[in-house]
Amino acid sequence: MIVSAHVATGAAGGALLRSRVGAVVLGAVLHGVGDAIPHRDIPSRRFEICSGLAALAALAWTRGLLDPATLGGAACAAPDLEHVLPFPRPGERKLFPSHRVEGWHRSGGIPAWAQLAGAGAILALVLRG
Repeated sequence: MIVSAHVATGAAGGALLRSRVGAVVLGAVLHGVGDAIPHRDIPSRRFEICSGLAALAALAWTRGLLDPATLGGAACAAPDLEHVLPFPRPGERKLFPSHRVEGWHRSGGIPAWAQLAGAGAILALVLRG
């Protein structure tokens, strides 16, 4: 999924759980689930980074830095940092399971525009709550 969709789903999960620790754990799980759904990615790395950071900033500003929704959104997006930062790659493989296991992260299915629209709708609900 695109980064803003990861942030939105993690935020929704954290808001529903209302537990900081639970939100972080669920965020990581939701990242893997999101990667398993066939989807199209946005080709602009800059847009991905900026939209994800904007979504996290909106959550932190509205709900607070340590709110479960903010933590869930951050935890759900965090595995994608290995696409842009030089994390170690033992055996030349990425660290997060959905990025490492062949066939888990599949292209096709949900277009990027639909993910972006869905992320906006989910974030609007979480930010209101």
